[in-house]
Amino acid sequence: MQLNQSQHFATILASTVHDIKNSLTVLHDRIRRISASRGHDDPDLLQLEFEANRMNHSMMQLLALYKIDNNKFNLEIDEYAVQEIFDEVRAEQAPLLRLDDIALTVACPDELMCFCDFTQVCNALGTVLNNARRYSRRKIELSASQQRDYVCFVIEDDGEGYSEELLAIDPADQGRMDWISGSTGLGLYFVATIASLHSNGDKRGHIRIDNDSRLGGARFRLFLP
Repeated sequence: MQLNQSQHFATILASTVHDIKNSLTVLHDRIRRISASRGHDDPDLLQLEFEANRMNHSMMQLLALYKIDNNKFNLEIDEYAVQEIFDEVRAEQAPLLRLDDIALTVACPDELMCFCDFTQVCNALGTVLNNARRYSRRKIELSASQQRDYVCFVIEDDGEGYSEELLAIDPADQGRMDWISGSTGLGLYFVATIASLHSNGDKRGHIRIDNDSRLGGARFRLFLP
């Protein structure tokens, strides 16, 4: 099958992203080893480790979106304890939360279970939690509950909240992304896309954002059927 110019460029771009992702994995591993040898208390190394990991996650998101767009992506669905998902997400952010003196609390019933793609959902929630860390003042809370046919994951913070501009648009709309200004909203678009791929009968995953956080700032909700 012959590719047109646009498809050819997308394939080259995806291949390049894959190479960068592999290099970032090696870089992250080296930084982590150096950090471990120094007792995990060097703030500069912790920041480097986190940023390398964050860039790697961004590359994973781009590759996943490319595969979804080309019908080459499949979720790996299994049943997980929601607490296990939160533990994974919290562990990744814990060093920088400590450095920034931000308290992270988790409220989740031990028995709450969810059918999902563990890696993709952790990546999605990690993206939102990272944003909450950047914009919160002192507190973030993760919580989850069963709401009829959905498991609802919630991330709330005590920051300024989402902008009116962001609240007015559909995070799942790829056309709203502004690549010129750099304010692409890629993270929320990725999260909305991954959510929508989770389905059960006529129920489909989705996200909602507002400024109704119990802590006074932004509230993000992920609903998975």
